[in-house]
Amino acid sequence: MYRELEAIDTVRVPPTRLDEPRDKVIKEMLENKIEGKIDRKLGMFVAVTEITEAGGGKLIPNDAGVYYNVTFKCITYRPEMQEIIEGEVVEIVDFGAFIGIGPMDALLHVSQITSDYVSYDEKNARLVGKESDFSLDEGDYVTARIIAVSLNEQDPKESKIGLTMRQPVLGKIDKDEEKAEKTEVQIRKVIGEDKKPETEEQEPETKTKETPKEKPKEEPQEEVEEVVLDLEDKPIETDEDKPEKKESEEVEEESEEVDEENEFVECRVCGKEYKAITGSHLATHDLDMDEYREEYPDAPIRPGD
Repeated sequence: MYRELEAIDTVRVPPTRLDEPRDKVIKEMLENKIEGKIDRKLGMFVAVTEITEAGGGKLIPNDAGVYYNVTFKCITYRPEMQEIIEGEVVEIVDFGAFIGIGPMDALLHVSQITSDYVSYDEKNARLVGKESDFSLDEGDYVTARIIAVSLNEQDPKESKIGLTMRQPVLGKIDKDEEKAEKTEVQIRKVIGEDKKPETEEQEPETKTKETPKEKPKEEPQEEVEEVVLDLEDKPIETDEDKPEKKESEEVEEESEEVDEENEFVECRVCGKEYKAITGSHLATHDLDMDEYREEYPDAPIRPGD
């Protein structure tokens, strides 16, 4: 994993370079001093990026050089356990492959490449699977996980980093497929950009073509037809039919009046109208029903009698 750090160190500028720009000389001296070196906690120093502060120089007896306490920014790389990395195969050997991971190389042992038995093809300088068509050549790219880290401060070349590809998502990266996918995406983008102006140009034409096709809805005609149908079903009244209607209305009114008159009967004793002549009413005249009928034989008892 790469990091940007701010560090402090003491830099000696030789007397032969005291006439040159101070910061430029200090940066060059720092690069020669720490780049490529390894610190167990910080990792490998990759580059010095900036000199942020350089105090006044100090002289030491019997030394013509000038010493500066310098604060600077730098980039370091420290491989972390279980970190997933992507790297290029830089060398194939009989016991595995060395993978370049930034400024350092890591070992991918044959036992950690795949579940298939892997052997070394010395003639073609590659690793091949026994039962599968797997092969690993120099220049191939792989995705692997760091499973061992041993940094050597005294001799950075002796540092050891172990990798594995025998886990899900890890393995050889097919660069041809990636290139094909990128090319396909670029082609789609180019085609999409080319088609956009055509679509914009065609839009007005499409609108002009569609405009005549849109016909107004014939709702008024449909309503007229419905009205006509209603008129056909109903008899049309004329002036000749109006007197007949008046006569029929007069007859109905007379029949209603007769019905209203027939709803009551007249008591022949008191001359008042009642819905019916009852025994209780006749008792008020000291008569019963038989006596009333004998005295007034044509008198109705109920409407309709």
